[in-house]
This record gives sequence, structure tokens and C-alpha cells, in this order.
Amino acid sequence: MGKRLLHTPEGVRDIYGEEFVQKLNIQDRLHQKILEYGYQSIQTPTLEFFDVFSKQVGTVSSKELYKLFDKEGNTLVLRPDFTPSIARCAAKYFMEESMPMRFCYLGNTYTNTSELQGKLKEVTQFGAELIGDDSAHADAEMIALSIESLINAGLTDFQVSIGEIDFFKGLCEEAGLSLETELHLKDFISNKNHFGAQELLKEESVDDAYIDIILKVTDLFGNAESVSEAKKYVKNDRSLAAIDRLLQVYRILTCYGLEKYVAFDLGMLSKYNYYTGVIFKVYTFGVGDAIVKGGRYDTLLMQFGKESPAIGFMIVVDDLLSALSRQGIMPEIKNKKCVMLCEETDFEAVLKLTGALRAEGKKVEIIFRDKNKSTEDYILFSKKQSAGCLIEYTSSDNIMVYHLHSERVSQHTEDDIRKGQGLS
Repeated sequence: MGKRLLHTPEGVRDIYGEEFVQKLNIQDRLHQKILEYGYQSIQTPTLEFFDVFSKQVGTVSSKELYKLFDKEGNTLVLRPDFTPSIARCAAKYFMEESMPMRFCYLGNTYTNTSELQGKLKEVTQFGAELIGDDSAHADAEMIALSIESLINAGLTDFQVSIGEIDFFKGLCEEAGLSLETELHLKDFISNKNHFGAQELLKEESVDDAYIDIILKVTDLFGNAESVSEAKKYVKNDRSLAAIDRLLQVYRILTCYGLEKYVAFDLGMLSKYNYYTGVIFKVYTFGVGDAIVKGGRYDTLLMQFGKESPAIGFMIVVDDLLSALSRQGIMPEIKNKKCVMLCEETDFEAVLKLTGALRAEGKKVEIIFRDKNKSTEDYILFSKKQSAGCLIEYTSSDNIMVYHLHSERVSQHTEDDIRKGQGLS
């Protein structure tokens, strides 16, 4: 029992030391970029009523939810997805607001699945939601913001794949498919399982011409010209309007100067049924799944009593961190803490010195020397603590600074340290 208490349940883990410092740094970088666009930070509870994520809302399936009960017998769940929570919150506090609202959030989500395949049950998500704007400019802003946020976090090599839910739905309507068949077909198309899709459509006695069109067009992937080409194969207004929307979004993204990151995938769909229009995902090296997922959900807020279009995205921070690490491009952490090593008898002088440094924004930890430990022991400890330097205080005129990453050693006076010399 004692050993078991030291371990975490399957699918969750501890994050500490250098990795956690890096994670906080990445989160700060993402937050900084989103705030530049005028988004307002919002926090929703980890616990929500079950109905917020019900089948009608179109989010995670019930069997993948962590469920529990409160004292009144209400069924609660650990939040599996932020979007319905933000939609509920917007409907509660901004029911009468007709102007566009911009929110951003940071927190953990929980998915109770046994099919982990290397994924975690608890992950940190950072995201943004733009509520009250149904324009192509809103679509483009969210895609641009996701791209610029990743760049600000240090990622350079990635691709945004953009699709349109209405394009697929228009094809299904044109072929006369039932909603049940559409949902089954969506699963096959999402997994690029054309054999399964073909067999399903034949079982439903769909005309061969429509089968060929559905399988051909939903496999179109590439640049804006590929999207335009799809117009030759469809006749229904819904799919044609979806193509025009994608081309409009692309033109706006060229104004941002971000078109080099963009590709289109007309077969892109989502397990979240609340998506209604443009959807997008971001892929990069070193991660098996999309590190960003987003899209338009114009009917979701109606589930909470507010009629309002909306679009949003979320970044899986853990996967982004993994990608940066595996690609060897983890951004440098600025203003790392310093460890101040001194004798207890020098405490008052050292406290004044560290107080001055802290007032200037420096991070300083005080450690009293143990006579049984050497300076080298403290250097190794400071490295494990992800510190930038070890400051060994002997007297006001004799302070040694050990720069832990460059292995450089310099000698200074207290006045030097107060002036910021020797710590960079």
C-alpha cells in the first residue's frame, strides 16, 4: 500500500523541476500573444453539471466522462472540454450582449478513456473563444491567433489544416443520407477509411455517382487551388458556400502574411458534433496528434439559451511542450532564479542584498551553508533546481557567482551585485 501511494493513476502524471518551469514559460508566451489581440481571461470551474456535456450538446461521449455526485444527488463531471463551459458562462453573464466578446482560458481537462495510446487523461489546454461574430474575418482571426501564439511559444515548423463542416453536410444532403448514416460516414471519413465509407454508402443504396464524388472530394488536400477544384464536383448550395467561405478566409490570412502555414483538407471532420462551419487543426513533428484544434460552433450557445455565433480553438500545452523538446527548440527561460549561499551569521546582510535584487524583479533563494557539503554540492543542487546561477556570499567584498549553464565563475563585491553586475 505504501509503494502504491507514491504512484499516480494511469493516464496522469507529476510535472516538476525543469519541465514545469518550461511549461510555465510556454503558457506565459501563449497568454502574452492572446492578450495582444484584446482577449479577456476567464476561469470556469473544473466541476460542471453533467448536462453541460450531454449528448445534445455534442461533446465527449458519456462513457468518457469522469462522473461524481454532490450531496443533493446531482450528477457532476470533471470538465472534459472547455468550449461548452465557456458557452454556458457567456450565456449566463452576457445573455443580452450583442457585441463580439473575446475570452481566453487556461486549465486542465479530464477524459476517462481506456484507449490511451500514449495520451494522458489529464491535459492542460490553453485556448480562446470569439463569441458574437459570424464573419470570415472572425474565422481568420482565430486561425491567425493560433499560428502567432505557436510562433511566440517558439514553434517554427508546423502546418494548419483547414476544413469546413458544411461542405461535408452539403454532400450528405445532396446524396439523401439520413442523420444516422451521416454520423457513421463521418467516422469513416475522419479516419480516412474509404473502404468502410464505400461499403456503408452501398448498404444505404446510394447512387454510385454520389459515392464516387463523396470519396473523391473529401480526399482533396492541399492549397487554395485544390479547394477551388472541388467546385467541379458538387452542385448543392451548402457545399459551394462552404468552399467560398474557405477561399475568403484564405484571402484574409494572406493579409496577415501567414498563408505559408495553411493547407486545406475537405475531408477534415471532428468528433465534436457542435462544430458547424470552418474547423482547423495544427500538426507538427514529434507529436502523433494535432496540437491545436478549433472551429466554428454557431448553435452551441443556443443549448444554454443564447443565440450567438462563435468560434474558438484550444492548444494542448503538454503536446506543444513535447514537440518543442523533441525538435530541440525549447525557448530560453529568462530571469531564472539565483541561489544565494551564505553562512547563517551573514543573514541580515544577505537579506538586505536579496531584498534589493527581488525589488528589481530578480528571483533569489537563500540557503544556509551546511559544513558537511561542498560548494560543488550546491552547484549540482542549483542545477537540479533549474537555477541560472549560484551566488556564494563570503563577505560584502567577496562574492563568487557561478554561472550554471556557461560554467563561468566571476568574483564581485556587494555593490557590483546590487548594480546587476555578474548576474547576466
